[in-house]
Amino acid sequence: MNEKIQAPDEVVMNKIYLIRNQKVMIDSDLADLYGVETKHLKRAIKRNLKRFPNDFMFQLTKEEFDNLRSQFGTSSWGGTRYNPLAFTEHGVAMLSGVLNSDRAIAVNIQIIRIFTKMRSMLSTHKDLLIKMKELESKVGNHSESISQIFDLLKRLISNEEKPLKKIGFKQQRNE
Repeated sequence: MNEKIQAPDEVVMNKIYLIRNQKVMIDSDLADLYGVETKHLKRAIKRNLKRFPNDFMFQLTKEEFDNLRSQFGTSSWGGTRYNPLAFTEHGVAMLSGVLNSDRAIAVNIQIIRIFTKMRSMLSTHKDLLIKMKELESKVGNHSESISQIFDLLKRLISNEEKPLKKIGFKQQRNE
């Protein structure tokens, strides 16, 4: 697996969509990441269709596809005759058994790690919301405690850094 993956994690993350309440990747995006044509990817899938049950892969409806395209303003999928296939995390993992190039294996590993990282981030935010609810129930009507909580939340949520103190000396003017 000496081949360098060209796509940074952010690019891959931007190719993960929420469709039917599932995080999925579209066949043309995956083909692009794997460095193959979409038709070759679909051909490999058709030869191994038993590996892709409905919870691993599904075809978008016309409405879903139109909605997806409208989010981008212009179609990046060109003149496709068929609605694209959407792959869940498990479907992407299954693709590693269908596509055996070093690049495909490396890209699959990267994508699975990104899915895992996203799930972890969502879990962390969920835990934070649960803790906030617990605090809210404990606080009751104590306004001072509430303001302390809001101050704490502002510090946690804010990404602003305190301005750094200037280093050096100030030249005093003799007047």
